[in-house]
Amino acid sequence: MSLDPQRHLAQQIQKIPRSGIRDFFELVIGRDDVISLGVGEPDFSSPWHIREAAIYSLERGETSYTSNLGLLSLREAIAGYVSETFELRYDAQSEILITVGVSEAIDLAFRALLNPGDEVIYHEPCYVSYNPSIALAYGVPVAVATKPENDFSLKAADVAAAITPKTRALMLNFTTNPTGAVIDRAELEAIAKLAVEHDIVVLSDEIYSELRYEGTDHTSIATFPGMKERTIFLHGFSKAFAMTGFRVGYACAPQALTEAMMKIHQYSMLCAPITSQVAAVEALRHGAGPAEEMRQAYAHRRNLLLSRFAEAGIPCFAPGGAFYAFPDIRATGMTSQDFARQLLDEESVACVPGDAFGPSGEGFLRCCYAASTDSLREAMTRIGRFYEKHVS
Repeated sequence: MSLDPQRHLAQQIQKIPRSGIRDFFELVIGRDDVISLGVGEPDFSSPWHIREAAIYSLERGETSYTSNLGLLSLREAIAGYVSETFELRYDAQSEILITVGVSEAIDLAFRALLNPGDEVIYHEPCYVSYNPSIALAYGVPVAVATKPENDFSLKAADVAAAITPKTRALMLNFTTNPTGAVIDRAELEAIAKLAVEHDIVVLSDEIYSELRYEGTDHTSIATFPGMKERTIFLHGFSKAFAMTGFRVGYACAPQALTEAMMKIHQYSMLCAPITSQVAAVEALRHGAGPAEEMRQAYAHRRNLLLSRFAEAGIPCFAPGGAFYAFPDIRATGMTSQDFARQLLDEESVACVPGDAFGPSGEGFLRCCYAASTDSLREAMTRIGRFYEKHVS
């Protein structure tokens, strides 16, 4: 007798779709002619001094488990970095947890916080894992659409309208993947007041916060009155330090929340790889220079894309950070999926359809500019030609 998936697979798994990003890029595999503006990771290798630290760690035979919370040396380095960069102070001994990427930290936070039926508000378009992570923790995802006329920033009034007696948490991600949107301090402060008033825990994913342009400011919601005790600050090393493959992130939170997340972490992952943790210590101690050089390169590429979109007549707001542009392709009359697939077929350029990031991303395209300048120039020539051909 063959296995019946309808009977044996958990219902919440059956309801969760595959990642729209990964599904689309299955089409790209094996094609050497494609210019990819798709996968959201730096095109730089991890700086040599970080790789060297990992190598030396292995040569010293540092191949053991660490504390479930992570290396104390790394937690102390994070405490110093977060204090200096974000004006937030956490106890390295009890309020910082090292995770296998920020994705694990998000999963741990939802599983630690949610009871079945609890609602979590999050803003769309958003990173593809937020909705499924809520559902996997038996929560109810509540999407709040951000709008192009607001540069995809989140409005406190829209958050307020989504709050119900079942609201347990709010998920924030600024600077935002996929749009590059930022949020101004006044709006963020208004959202903080809502969280305090309604006793809501906030998960703040700030993984792109170092990648900001043209003097854009960044404020963590945890800095507002009454917020540090109800915020789980999420960060990592993948983007600013080009360490995606090291898979190391962290969560900073009050001791009770950190302890709850650690309980799940110790029975699932146990600890992040020690080699990655040693490399992360090096990144925090000596990685500021290379990180700034990469940020400047992204800023140059961002400006290149914006100027080429303008030349092609393709509307695209100026992202305040990250390394994504989110052009508006609605004038073609095509869906995001059709536009992306035909662009790949006709011009061999791979971008991610906007609806992969939620229904409010329909009519847009995510273009990652973590690619060489020559590749970006050629890709923009092809995109402009394709758009002119298909615009209504």
